Amino acid sequence: MRAVIQRVSEASVTIDQQTVGAIGQGLMVLLGVAQGDTSQEAKALAEKTAGLRIFEDNAGKMNRSVEEIGGSLLVVSQFTLLGDCRKGRRPGFTDAAPPQLADQLYEEYVAALRSRGVNVATGVFRADMQVALVNDGPVTMLLDSRKQF
Repeated sequence: MRAVIQRVSEASVTIDQQTVGAIGQGLMVLLGVAQGDTSQEAKALAEKTAGLRIFEDNAGKMNRSVEEIGGSLLVVSQFTLLGDCRKGRRPGFTDAAPPQLADQLYEEYVAALRSRGVNVATGVFRADMQVALVNDGPVTMLLDSRKQF
């Protein structure tokens, strides 16, 4: 699994001009599921995401997690994170999980975050979405379960 995590002051996802998910301060997560990913990886990635210390403490150091600040997460599935651009000019997506598995693991990731008591908003799996965010910092991290985060 790959996750692009951005610290945001606000973020939202819209489908057909209707907002389906929105948060204030917290994390915007773009999540890609790869062939061979497992439930165990989804849960481990959720734990890593919720505990990632990328919010500033009183001393101005990145030392607090989204859980500690009472922030929220907006999680949007994005299979294009698995795009392979090494050959030619058109990305290949053979590394992306098939939709049924990707949806299942996406939902398991979201459920694992919610089980930690974190407020989670989502997009809609396989929908054409417009995502808006204000990156705070900017702070952007890439987590990859195949690289042990």
